Amino acid sequence: MSKEIIKTETLQELLTRGPFNRWLNFSVLIANKEGIELEASWRDEWVVNQERRYTHGGILAAIVDTAADYAIAAIIGRPVPTINIRVDYHKAAQPGNLKAKAHVVRLGKQYSTAEAYIYDIEGSLVASGRGTYYTAPPR
Repeated sequence: MSKEIIKTETLQELLTRGPFNRWLNFSVLIANKEGIELEASWRDEWVVNQERRYTHGGILAAIVDTAADYAIAAIIGRPVPTINIRVDYHKAAQPGNLKAKAHVVRLGKQYSTAEAYIYDIEGSLVASGRGTYYTAPPR
């Protein structure tokens, strides 16, 4: 496994190959040895409660999972399957773009762990999580 961080443009290309990631409209803002930062552009389809206008928890979980996965991808050069993920919700995410910051906790030959934190447009933490990913080389 490479320990070099892939270029931001390359990571963006990998990230937007999948239709779901394109729908979430991710932009890679930062990719360096400390981790990555992504932005997911707001969509009205994310709203779960029309009166209160907050984002569905499944969207937040998907952003946590994607950010953690791509923190690993930035190092090994490819996204990897999720084995397990835990998400904590800290505050209702109101309409607006969301930023996710993620970093690798442990990079292993078979399994790796990464964490991600999601912030709203005001900079408040709305969700966080940790995932375990299958990082063994493809056969």
